[in-house]
Amino acid sequence: MSEVMARDLQGKSIVGTDGTTFGTLYNVTMDHESGMLCNLIVEPHKESSSMVTDETDDNRLHIPVSRVKTVNDQIIIDTD
Repeated sequence: MSEVMARDLQGKSIVGTDGTTFGTLYNVTMDHESGMLCNLIVEPHKESSSMVTDETDDNRLHIPVSRVKTVNDQIIIDTD
């Protein structure tokens, strides 16, 4: 797997494998003890779906990092 710098991820579009646009990446959470990445924190588009996400009190979406399929110009997540 190729390395991706965190600074290059912020602001990328989050798109599902089914073509659903969720929003733009705001931040990433990490488990303090293990160092494992946990969730993408997404600033949602108004028409975004919450079928694979949890919405937080600040109206941002949490998408588990385990759903990430590809990171290029966009971050593609599994919506199956």
